[in-house]
Amino acid sequence: MTPAAKESKAPDAKNTAKPTFKLIVSTKPLLNLSLKAEKAKISEVAAELAKKLKTPVFVGQSLQNEPMSVEFSELTLEPALQLMAPNVYVDYEVDIGSSGPPRALGIFLYDADQGEPPLSAAVMSNTQSMLVEGDTEDGVEPATEEARKKLEEQPLRVQFENNRLSLKSKKQPLTVVLLKIGEELGIPVDIQFPSTDVVDVELSKVFVEDAMRRLSPNIKLFLRADLTRSERRALRLVLADPAKASATGFAK
Repeated sequence: MTPAAKESKAPDAKNTAKPTFKLIVSTKPLLNLSLKAEKAKISEVAAELAKKLKTPVFVGQSLQNEPMSVEFSELTLEPALQLMAPNVYVDYEVDIGSSGPPRALGIFLYDADQGEPPLSAAVMSNTQSMLVEGDTEDGVEPATEEARKKLEEQPLRVQFENNRLSLKSKKQPLTVVLLKIGEELGIPVDIQFPSTDVVDVELSKVFVEDAMRRLSPNIKLFLRADLTRSERRALRLVLADPAKASATGFAK
């Protein structure tokens, strides 16, 4: 055998290199992840995760080349992500009228010292409806019993405190209620069609997502889950046109 022939049979080091990780993403019965990584780059695992989930995965600059050694099996998305980085955020779209799970729009794997990603990193709003009101005493403690009683009798009251929403609506238009909620939460509200629905409900200290389920199936709620601190915050509200299959307005 000639030297050339011997050389052609030599193994290719790149092709025979042992993979540093194996990632499996399953969708049944629920979305779950299995990962075995041995000193694998977080950026490489994130790239494969983004490919399998069809969701953007952002890795903090300081973690790009950090090695990851971890092993877990059939964990749901959020517990799995928490094992992959010190700080993890997930931006979701929640279709209130759907029985399916929230759709992840963006995943952020950050180190312990990196701040929160921009609110528009995965959820963008091109349009915003405005609520125009007259004089209001929201946020001001009534000075007298008469003023307090008058406030309690208002047809629409919204309060957001300690990440809980309280709402009292007496036959108010859905659009007005959503705009008032958006104003109280400090988030944009996109009214995409002229709904004639009326809201007659009273809620006390509930999560925003739970409140939306009491208002209309045509609402889409965009929110961010801070997995490290076990917090969820609303980013945007959309009253979607029921004639359309889905609302746009998030980064692709």
